[in-house]
Amino acid sequence: MKGEEMREKRKIVFVCVENARRSQMAQGFAERLGDGKIDAHSAGSRPSSEIDPLVIEVMNEKGIDLSARRPKGLNDLPPLQMDYLITMGCEEACPAILAKKVIEWEIPDPKGKSLDTFRKIRDMIEERVRALLKEIE
Repeated sequence: MKGEEMREKRKIVFVCVENARRSQMAQGFAERLGDGKIDAHSAGSRPSSEIDPLVIEVMNEKGIDLSARRPKGLNDLPPLQMDYLITMGCEEACPAILAKKVIEWEIPDPKGKSLDTFRKIRDMIEERVRALLKEIE
């Protein structure tokens, strides 16, 4: 850390409706690519009972294992002020979470779509997470 002060980790929360697809992928990428500088969370306004198996499959292709994860609701988030609230494109009113900056990504939900569509959405999310992490630095 020569000459560089220890900065507090940036807190990011990714939110979608079910916390079963898009926000889980985004959290996985943020944790992997954030290089220990990110405290990433995800949640859903109406959490599903499990993560979509196709999400687990396409994230495994990127070397990220989400198989032990479970969808979480907004009340499961730690009681912290987030630096960034990233919404995936809420099909309904987006949740109010205390955050310094709110960003709407408008990423389509791949629910019920083909494996190829899941891969396209995954790659889109990875690209957005990489751009966000660059912006944060």
